[in-house]
Amino acid sequence: MTARMWAFVMWAVFGAAFIVLGMYVAFSKKEKAFGFWANAKTPPVTNIKKYNRALGMLECAYGVVLILIGLPLLAGQNSPLFIISILGAMFSSIAAMAVYELGIVKKYRA
Repeated sequence: MTARMWAFVMWAVFGAAFIVLGMYVAFSKKEKAFGFWANAKTPPVTNIKKYNRALGMLECAYGVVLILIGLPLLAGQNSPLFIISILGAMFSSIAAMAVYELGIVKKYRA
């Protein structure tokens, strides 16, 4: 396996981890709202089950996008397409934060 293939596999593992985490959150039977930020308190929510489902779908979508923007890594180390992966990860992370704050929290905050 070449170095570029290893790079994409590692990138895809992180994307798959977000998908698995999102599925766990979306289909959890726990009566506790899951958090989005690390070490931050979860806001009080009106409907925990719908909040968790929305958060899980956001994490799944982020994982899929992360895997897709990692595809340029297969082009090689010195490829200018690598910038798509770097900038794509940055912009998709900012977009996920915006969707969480402006969409999910705004809709389900108690």
